[in-house]
Amino acid sequence: MLSLRSVESMCPAFVRSWLLTAGAWCLMIWPGAAWPLSLLAQQQEYPLPPEAVRQPGTPVGVIQGPFPLASQIYPGTQRDYWVYVPAQYDAQKPACVMIVQDGLNRAEGWKLPEVMDNLIHTGEMPVTIGVFVNPGVVPPATEHAQPRFNRSFEYDSLGDRYARFLLEELLPAVSKDYNLSTNPNDRALAGASSGAICAFNAAWERPDAFRRVLSTIGTYVGLRGGNQLPMLVRQTEPKPLRIFLQDGSNDLNIYAGDWWVANQDMYSALKWAGYDVQHAWGTGGHDGKHAAAIMPQALRWLWRDWPAEIPTPDPQKSARRIDVLIGGQTWREVSSGHEIIEGLASNAAGEVFFCDAKAGRLYQVTLDGKTRLVGDQVGRLTDLDFGPQDQLLAIRDGNTIVSVDAGGAVRPLLQGGHFASLVALPNGLLAIDDAKSEAVAVDYDGTQRLSSSLPTGVADLVLTPDHAFVHLVAPGRQMTWHARLRPDSLQLEFVQDFGFLHMPYGSGRSGASDVAMDDQGHAYVASAVGVQVLDQLGRVNITLLGPSRAPVVSIAFGGPQRDHLFATDGGRVFARQLKARGVRSCDPPTQPPRPRL
Repeated sequence: MLSLRSVESMCPAFVRSWLLTAGAWCLMIWPGAAWPLSLLAQQQEYPLPPEAVRQPGTPVGVIQGPFPLASQIYPGTQRDYWVYVPAQYDAQKPACVMIVQDGLNRAEGWKLPEVMDNLIHTGEMPVTIGVFVNPGVVPPATEHAQPRFNRSFEYDSLGDRYARFLLEELLPAVSKDYNLSTNPNDRALAGASSGAICAFNAAWERPDAFRRVLSTIGTYVGLRGGNQLPMLVRQTEPKPLRIFLQDGSNDLNIYAGDWWVANQDMYSALKWAGYDVQHAWGTGGHDGKHAAAIMPQALRWLWRDWPAEIPTPDPQKSARRIDVLIGGQTWREVSSGHEIIEGLASNAAGEVFFCDAKAGRLYQVTLDGKTRLVGDQVGRLTDLDFGPQDQLLAIRDGNTIVSVDAGGAVRPLLQGGHFASLVALPNGLLAIDDAKSEAVAVDYDGTQRLSSSLPTGVADLVLTPDHAFVHLVAPGRQMTWHARLRPDSLQLEFVQDFGFLHMPYGSGRSGASDVAMDDQGHAYVASAVGVQVLDQLGRVNITLLGPSRAPVVSIAFGGPQRDHLFATDGGRVFARQLKARGVRSCDPPTQPPRPRL
């Protein structure tokens, strides 16, 4: 069956004209019918608004450049950028900045200099310097050879590389000559097509640096993983961003996906997650005509209420199955100045203990938030847990399981292994021997029981609240494992892949290093992208952003109600309150609710 676009391509001009007229009459006679609009869209005009034309009495900014810029982040690339300086710019005052991908051609196609002149003059957007930057190109080393065109790699890729290029190379270069604000609320990113997903992704990765996004005909499709963004928006803790989206129903529909559907998917995800998002849908194709027509309204909306800060979306606006976020509650630092923190654990009272493994010091975070030194020269304690008698258990120097008393004195329980992690149960403990790929069962008097075979690379394990199963994680894998526990012998059986984790773009490693459990049976996995919260079926429902840009190394629930999640990035300890209650594997088992399938 021929598509309408195929028929159209075979028609002479007068037939296409007739079809256009007939289509218009059909829409008038049967307005509710689902008539194809592709022919109409190609004839649709998007007239430029008055703000896109020079207005009498409006001060005119200047465009300076092109300026060359070499990059180390994208080795060997060369590119040009231009700087639009509004007439109202005062070098004594930091100016807002809007970075437009695809350079001066994109900005002029949008009539952006004229629009900015007019809106800045009327006060509908702040004094803003425009930076119009091209994608990088690597010239060939010989004549008669093609350069490397870096546009798709730079623009369509996820991850933080392009954001680092903006922050570490482009903005410092521009800042040598212009006074640019460093306030993320004063910075906007804009682009079309691949430049649009590039703008969104850079702000998504670094909301501490960019918070306003203008996206037209955005390429949120499967060229380099951009089709994952709507899912990540839904499954990641909300960020302080404001986004304007534009697209048309006759945008591209090719091997990588359907641009029109993808943009609506992005809008749906952003709206569901509570973001401040607006859109302008049309019937145009993959061009800048519609964007130029709506540019004034887009910039007015994007900069409205400036200089007020763009808030983080209220997590209560989205109906999450795992509802653990509390509005306004973020990570707070509780202890700092340490060298290498590798493990956290909480006692029965909810006090959290950790060891600076390099310094050999054991610390306690008391219920009033103070850090107290428990023991000095205790050795390298790399994993901690508390037993049923509230005794502190630890792995020392990687080869010995020890107990530590209240004064910091260390007593060996089991020696001679190569232990990576341990978990305390009511009737004994399990320790991961990563040299043998075994889970070693040990009584609290140090007697070793039979061991269970495990896959290689297991870094940590935790029991479900009913002590029926065990979650196991590994930093080099995307999947977690799940095993059934025999409570009498502490043997693990029926080990299989189970939980699916997100990974940093292009890394191939989740960085999963620690796992904790709440009383609903949700597993909290410390990973390179934050704390991923899995439901009982092993699906990530939400990822809590890490307390810093470093990976989360270890986590534990603590506090009097055990509703604070503690985390370390290796040098500091942080805490935040959640609508969740953690459980310890050494406590008596409790049955969680039946999972929602």
